[in-house]
Amino acid sequence: MPSFNPADVERRWQAFWEANKTFRTPDPGDAAVAGKPKYYILDMFPYPSGAGLHVGHPEGYTATDILARFKRMGGFHVLHPMGWDAYGLPAEEYARKTGTHPRKTTVANITTFRRQIKSLGFSYDWDREVDTTDPDYFKWTQWIFLVVHDTWYDPAAKKGRPISELPIPADVQAAGADAVRKYQDDHRLAYQAEAMVNWCPAMGTVLANEEVVDGKSDVGGHPVERRALRQWLMRITAYAERLLVDLDPLDWSESIKKMQRQWIGKSEGAEVDFKLAAHSETISVFTTRPDTLFGATYMVLSPEHPLVKTITTPGQRTAVEQYQEAASRKSDFERTELAAKKKTGVFTGAFAINPVNGKEIPVWIADYVLATYGTGAIMAVPAHDERDFAFAKQFDLPIVTVVEPTAAWLKETGSTVDVLTEAYCEEGTAINSGILDGLATEPAKQKIIAWLEERGIGTRRVNYKLRDWLFSRQRYWGEPFPLLHEIGPDGRPTGTVRRLSVDDLPLKLPDLEDFNPTGNPEGPLTKAEEWVTVTLDGKTYRRETNTMPQWAGSCWYFLRYIDPKNPNALADPAKLKHWLPVDLYVGGAEHAVLHLLYSRFWHKVLYDRGSVPCVEPFQKLVNQGMILGETEYHVTPSIYAANTERMTGMGVEGAHRPAEQGSEKEDTYALKTRAVDAVKLLNLPDELVEKKKGKLTLKGTDVELTGRADKMSKSRGNVVNPDDVVSEYGADSLRLYEMFMGPLEATKPWNMKGVEGVYRFLSRVWRLVVDEAAETMALSPAVRDVEPDTDTLRALHRTIQKVTDDTDGMRFNTAISAMMEFTNHMTKLEVRPRKVLETFVLLLAPYAPHVAEELWAAFGHATTLAYEPWPKYDPALTKADEIEIPVQVNGKVKAKLMVPAEIDDKALEAVALADPRVQEQIAGKTVKMVKVVPKRLVNIVIS
Repeated sequence: MPSFNPADVERRWQAFWEANKTFRTPDPGDAAVAGKPKYYILDMFPYPSGAGLHVGHPEGYTATDILARFKRMGGFHVLHPMGWDAYGLPAEEYARKTGTHPRKTTVANITTFRRQIKSLGFSYDWDREVDTTDPDYFKWTQWIFLVVHDTWYDPAAKKGRPISELPIPADVQAAGADAVRKYQDDHRLAYQAEAMVNWCPAMGTVLANEEVVDGKSDVGGHPVERRALRQWLMRITAYAERLLVDLDPLDWSESIKKMQRQWIGKSEGAEVDFKLAAHSETISVFTTRPDTLFGATYMVLSPEHPLVKTITTPGQRTAVEQYQEAASRKSDFERTELAAKKKTGVFTGAFAINPVNGKEIPVWIADYVLATYGTGAIMAVPAHDERDFAFAKQFDLPIVTVVEPTAAWLKETGSTVDVLTEAYCEEGTAINSGILDGLATEPAKQKIIAWLEERGIGTRRVNYKLRDWLFSRQRYWGEPFPLLHEIGPDGRPTGTVRRLSVDDLPLKLPDLEDFNPTGNPEGPLTKAEEWVTVTLDGKTYRRETNTMPQWAGSCWYFLRYIDPKNPNALADPAKLKHWLPVDLYVGGAEHAVLHLLYSRFWHKVLYDRGSVPCVEPFQKLVNQGMILGETEYHVTPSIYAANTERMTGMGVEGAHRPAEQGSEKEDTYALKTRAVDAVKLLNLPDELVEKKKGKLTLKGTDVELTGRADKMSKSRGNVVNPDDVVSEYGADSLRLYEMFMGPLEATKPWNMKGVEGVYRFLSRVWRLVVDEAAETMALSPAVRDVEPDTDTLRALHRTIQKVTDDTDGMRFNTAISAMMEFTNHMTKLEVRPRKVLETFVLLLAPYAPHVAEELWAAFGHATTLAYEPWPKYDPALTKADEIEIPVQVNGKVKAKLMVPAEIDDKALEAVALADPRVQEQIAGKTVKMVKVVPKRLVNIVIS
């Protein structure tokens, strides 16, 4: 009997789509898409881990699939691809744990992910699948690296240009070819340098700043220390201003834009030179508050500052060197965030001269100053900077107020102008500042900068917090660098780098049985001696033994989707021009800084070099929210002990959960979190939980509960495998539920009962169309070729309007609600017009494509509905004729009016005041106020 059987329906239609390549995207110029507007919908492609998908992963994929199907039916030429971000540390760490080569684990993981994704019926063009570990793919990753390496940034033209166009100063040219080469290398966007880096001993590799969270690696949570190493870097800082300015027109959330702006960290101020009292050298500092120069009472250098060794006096040398050694073992997080609790530092013995008043001020070193920000030195104005104030108090250094605090602030803090109890960090009027006295902060800034520039001891400057992108990894599982280092007769590198040609690409990794990190900056590729050593044209070279970071392959994958089989170019220029920029990009907000910033940088370089036609890659960005594990309920041990018998009688048991270690801040994704001793309630169904006065309680009792939903993870044991959901309820139910849970951007807890609910909805839709009593597939006897009544016609067109608008606006949960309401309407009808149901099936198709295809076939259609025209609504049929408006007099409802739905406020007020029932209430009284809530309420106040 043709009862609703998701497994059968979904298996057949997935096979049909694959066999017929239903979702193959024709290339531009194909007659099938002539004249159609393009729409490029992109998912942040997954990192295929050994654990497979959990139900949180398909949320974004479902959203983009609904929109892709909707746009196809709307007449768009849609590109909707999928691929795999498969190089990098997670895959290698998994391979190390299992003792399996990362190539094998990667292939196995991709196979699992592909199967799971296909089981959900997503309409990807699988002919465009990419894999960052595929040689045909990473050939072009290596080629892009060579483009970046061949580029310098021209600040006058504000664009990247070929290194061959870099102007070479005459004195450099006169010094010979080696000097010219070094000058070029110093200007390349991809360059080598000795840098203080984040070294992770446990992982045996360097990590970029963006890969370190709270002083630990974002993969594995291992401690990270600072170390000086020669590494490959990318000069992303050259593009800092463009990365900032080009954010403005993008259709991205303000929160993501803010995160990028903060990471880039633009600040405007002045660079000021402080001469040293007993040395010829000068210390330059960058400050955003040059108006406070008269209040600079000491200076602080980073422990790594190159002048530290020169200026340190003999008596201070031991203490300084010990401090430098201790600082080198700390991460930037420990030095900046943790140092807020207690300042440390050492006096160098040297003094500098404050350029505005000629006073000598001591020069210290302290680890809260970083070599990577500004000039690696600061002028300390303790009266007006919290860190400097704490440092000055710690070491009894002078504090001079040069911005007058407000009277209210002085009273609140118990300060006086001469004796501050804390730093005054606001703007105000300059005092104790000579030529600046009496000026407000902004004019004072401008005056002092002009004063400094006139004397050649300072200049206006814009600074950025953004650091150059550390691009080397001392690991095996990554793209090899397409470069050769020339080795001289003495066996040492000459400094000359030979670039591989495009014909030499792809450069593949050597096969290593032992791919474990060496634990030092010499990566595992050094073990492949035959691969590393190369002889060309009578010269000996060594390959680069670092590999590229995971982010390399993910920086440009959206370009390869456009022309994935092209052996001669990254992609055909005509195809790039047709498809770019990406119209909609959906993914997690956790990639706001890393992936999105890196991708934008590479894209701008490729744009400058003429390889892509647009300056930004992603026009619209949407971040889906997190799906949490199912909500758990807890009570305190004492409450559980007092109510154990009652709870046991309700079938509820408790399991003790000890207090979590350390202080736990409230997670943004959690309903409620507390680092306290608690009892987790088992077998507690939602129907036994009720809300009283905003608090959760056990139904029928005053027992207060704490609800908590955590991020899905294996360690928490709350992962839900989509395979299990599909097996029990079908892919369409999973898709519908994930969209019905709430707004796409919101964080939502998983609930299997919700899946049951949408499964029942699909079953009702099935029964609207199919005769379940028949032996073979047939339409229900209630489905007939009749014209719909007026109510049904209006309900249909309002549903079309609602689903159309909400789908286009990505408000999927409310679109589903509208379809549920329409299903309720149709269920009540004894006779169901066939044309109405066919139209409704088309509305359902993007959301539940398998069921929709089966019902479409049941109506006798021989072809897929994937490209059927999207239904259109008649605006005349979507308007409500009349609406009911309550009228209150002094807060009590005295009448209910039936009025035209489009009535305006003035007309509604007049109708309300003229109503006989209202007239009775206001007769002989004074009407003090009439307030109209448009189309909802009229409130009349009388006395």
